[in-house]
Amino acid sequence: MKSIFFVIFTLISTFSFGQENDDFSKRLKAINNQTIIFYNVDGVDFSSQTFSNEFSEKGLKKLYRKYSIKESDIKTKDEILQNNNLVITKSENVAENTNQISSYYFVENKNKTVSVFWFGYYGKQNQEFERKYVNLILNDEIPKEVFEPMTIESIDFVGRKIELGNSCYWTNINTVQCPYYGEMNWSVHKTAESAKNSIDNQFNVTKNKKGGKVLSEEDVDVIFEETETKAKKVIYDFTGAKSLLAGMSGGKTLTIYYVACKVRENYVSCCMSFWNNDTITESGLAPLLDKVMKIKK
Repeated sequence: MKSIFFVIFTLISTFSFGQENDDFSKRLKAINNQTIIFYNVDGVDFSSQTFSNEFSEKGLKKLYRKYSIKESDIKTKDEILQNNNLVITKSENVAENTNQISSYYFVENKNKTVSVFWFGYYGKQNQEFERKYVNLILNDEIPKEVFEPMTIESIDFVGRKIELGNSCYWTNINTVQCPYYGEMNWSVHKTAESAKNSIDNQFNVTKNKKGGKVLSEEDVDVIFEETETKAKKVIYDFTGAKSLLAGMSGGKTLTIYYVACKVRENYVSCCMSFWNNDTITESGLAPLLDKVMKIKK
């Protein structure tokens, strides 16, 4: 089995916020695995999970342990949210000029138990965005059509149906792994700036991860979903590295393409990768990548 590259590297992304109303459901995707629901919109990963615990000191203490919340972590109440709540925000510097934000909302729901919301992204906290989705989820206002089935036969890739068969699976929302055939994650954005920021952050954070080194880096001309654009091609070398990622894959080098461009009526950021021991087609790409991108010659 190949490694789950995107999960290991925690590729959550930054985004820009628009103030005007728009049809967010065209960009929002979700997966419900029965115990936790994962979401992605505008490059932001977030999740929701409901527990039977009461919203009390005793009930919350058990949940804090589950989410690795320490007693020393600052807990505040968001006075704008109507429900009882406590909010914890953590910031960690993960690359030069790049902070990873994790926000946790412990909220009393209509059943008088606790719903926990997690938001992960880069940059600065945006509570307006977080409140919006906490309220939408609590009020059951997320459209049913944004939910993807757990079993993959085909995917909705930015408005186009792509058949994948039954050998691929989700490793995260909008993150597909096809053993020996490549893997990719993507996000649909409202603006070109948001898509570019997302890809830039993925590259910067991955580049600073330990366990491997950048062997080469170049911009190449590609056709991505029928759009001519540039992709950043990076080859990571894991030779001799004591890396869990390399050990699971059996590979020595990992080739990654980073793309941000307009696709149909939206902007998309996409990160695609394959190992040197994956199946490679005549195009020089793994079969999964072939479905969305061609190298321009």
